[in-house]
Amino acid sequence: MAAPTVVILAAGQGTRMRSAVPKVLHELCGRPMVHWPIAAAQAAGAGRVVVVGGPDGALDGALPEAVELAIQAEPRGTADAVRAAAALLDPGAPVIVLSGDVPLVTAEAIAALADAHRATDAAATMATIELDDPSEYGRVVRDGDGGVAGVVETKGDGDATDAQLAIREVNTGVYAFDGDALLSALEEVRPDNAQSEYYLPDVLPVLRAAGRAVGAHLVTDHTLMLGVNDRVDLAQVRALAQRRILQAHMRAGVTIVDPASTLVDVDVTLGQDTRIEPGTHLRGRSSAGERCRIGPFTTLEDSVLGDEVTIPSSHLVGCEVRSGASVGPYAYLRPGALLEENAKAGTFVEIKNSHIGSGAKVPHLSYIGDADVGAGSNLGAGTITANYDGVRKHRTVIGRDVRGGVDTALVAPVEVGDGAWTAAGSVITEDVPPGSLAVARARQRNVEDYARRKEGE
Repeated sequence: MAAPTVVILAAGQGTRMRSAVPKVLHELCGRPMVHWPIAAAQAAGAGRVVVVGGPDGALDGALPEAVELAIQAEPRGTADAVRAAAALLDPGAPVIVLSGDVPLVTAEAIAALADAHRATDAAATMATIELDDPSEYGRVVRDGDGGVAGVVETKGDGDATDAQLAIREVNTGVYAFDGDALLSALEEVRPDNAQSEYYLPDVLPVLRAAGRAVGAHLVTDHTLMLGVNDRVDLAQVRALAQRRILQAHMRAGVTIVDPASTLVDVDVTLGQDTRIEPGTHLRGRSSAGERCRIGPFTTLEDSVLGDEVTIPSSHLVGCEVRSGASVGPYAYLRPGALLEENAKAGTFVEIKNSHIGSGAKVPHLSYIGDADVGAGSNLGAGTITANYDGVRKHRTVIGRDVRGGVDTALVAPVEVGDGAWTAAGSVITEDVPPGSLAVARARQRNVEDYARRKEGE
């Protein structure tokens, strides 16, 4: 059988989010919400993924490259949304329909639904769950043989009878269809409900009327089908997604000391025996190798760590720290910072767009911006690269094995040669030849008897 086409419905306006951001683009553990079912569909082996969006262009450029976008011209219900994608559906392939605001569905759940559908001669198979409180969900109505007779929506008065409202089995909005049967049935759906909308569940009685079977696949973990309508729902789903992420890392050999205070985005990768201390946030596409110790209270954003890196109480954004290096505590590494193997950025150090060579050290209380620091150099406390002249940024080049004195300012553009020294308190404005000592400070002058004379005034 051909690989299924997965259609993800994402045209809803999401007014209950109270946001200028479309609901399905709200961030969930490092990805827009709609990217979660997209990733699950791709992992489940979808031959094609189609997202149905609205006419406002909100999803333009917001989807992965391999995903196609169909437009629902007007908000006329879920059946109309699927019909908007009809030109992209293969009648000879199964079609799986997901919702862009049901982000916790997994590849395994999608594959299980597809397998259940293939195992029968049903034209449609719907994923269902049983809830103690099924309010606001469409109820699954069974026939005498246990098949699905239809789904009754409960959005408005008169949509369902009291007996139907008592049903606990509910529609999840996730379906598998035979492609040709779906396309034919969509043309016969009518908006006979309080909202005058075209509901996708109304395809099911059309199929039954045509003599085709409709099956149901019960999903036992109802959290996989949780929808997001407002920010309260989003917080609930985020907590579940975060627990799933942390548990996967821990089962893969990562120690997370306090999961309750740790945030790790879905695209973060961590090596075995890495230890994440409390209060640590790992965001974006950050990664760490093996045997690292990150935190406590450290944030990484889109940063890459090698093996055996130590980073307590620091903030790193868009940078790379190679194996054996150490950062912090209380360091700030900004975009473009690169620490080579066994380098150090110490306490209250800020580094931006700079290359710190192997074994080089910037121990404390320093700002290094737009600079190259050679291997083995050691910059004293209070070292500052003055990289901006008010108009342009300039680069500082510090050679290998340089020994910088405390409170040294390097006014770029300037170069310090290999093995050179700078005296404490110097302001370096000219190049320093290799092996030289640069002294750039006013000579000290002591005023004799100053205190006594001051008292006599």
